[in-house]
Amino acid sequence: FIIGDNMLKADGFNEAIIGMCMDIATGEERLIYDANKCIDMLIRDHEMSDEEAIEYFEFNVGGSYVGGSTPVWMYPYEEL
Repeated sequence: FIIGDNMLKADGFNEAIIGMCMDIATGEERLIYDANKCIDMLIRDHEMSDEEAIEYFEFNVGGSYVGGSTPVWMYPYEEL
């Protein structure tokens, strides 16, 4: 993760940024990433299989907590 404009950015995933939010409890501004786009980028840019990309993302990116400015990882909501 890299710090930029008081928000943490996930290095290499800028094209997956879809917005920002403010954590009401802490007042911290946080970037919002489309998690599916991040996974697609791993597949495309690092020639990973679907399973490899999902596992890598969940363990190394989406599963990382680096303080109150940690990015938000959004998965689209789908009605059942």
